[in-house]
Amino acid sequence: MPILEARGLRKRYEMGQHTVHALGGVDFAVKRGEFIAIMGTSGSGKSTLLHLIGGLDRPSDGEVTLADRRLSVLSDRQATLVRRRNVGFVFQFFNLLPTMTAEENVALPLIIDGQDLRKHQHRIDAVLELVGLADRRDHKPDQLSGGEQQRVSVARALVTEPSIVLADEPTGNLDTKTGRAIMELLRRSCDELGQTMVVVTHDPRAAAFADRVVFLRDGRIVGEVGLAEIERMDRRVSILIGAMEELER
Repeated sequence: MPILEARGLRKRYEMGQHTVHALGGVDFAVKRGEFIAIMGTSGSGKSTLLHLIGGLDRPSDGEVTLADRRLSVLSDRQATLVRRRNVGFVFQFFNLLPTMTAEENVALPLIIDGQDLRKHQHRIDAVLELVGLADRRDHKPDQLSGGEQQRVSVARALVTEPSIVLADEPTGNLDTKTGRAIMELLRRSCDELGQTMVVVTHDPRAAAFADRVVFLRDGRIVGEVGLAEIERMDRRVSILIGAMEELER
């Protein structure tokens, strides 16, 4: 059974007298332990799809099933609990609390869920070690580089051991070298922890770390490419650049 499934997913926004169709009927599924990238040009519906499958927004039509729970039949409170306990989020702009240390930012999902941090200290220590920030745990965000802040964001997404991690342009504000390090970290989390990953990106170099890449155009899935059997990273990037060029024609 897939960990995540979307069927007939549509999203409409009313803009004055006009209706904007952000998604136009998306069918999408992710297996446990799979690493998926969603690619498309600006305005293709990538972030909208991510918000819907993560339970941050509700679709106009269609159904999302997350960790065996149909989100449409849940109350807002129930949906919040499902999201909190099953989904980790990594955002483009880090979304760290400036008054908290790196360790406190990592522990924030546990605090919000009312957990006793003493019982989870081993997990907090483990994810800080995983992202290479064990020695920076007492630093606040303004004392960290952009790459370090994004690594805190990744650790925060992993600390609750969620069923799935959703990342929205996780390398968008980073230079090429740092962005690659973040994608290597997400790839390692998938391989070593069995973590399921869904990454939205416009960057072929970031998407090349995925097992499978799904392409969106005008709110619809228009194709996909499997990369799991292609070992060379430069070959993966070349294939995705070609696919994006076709998409933009």
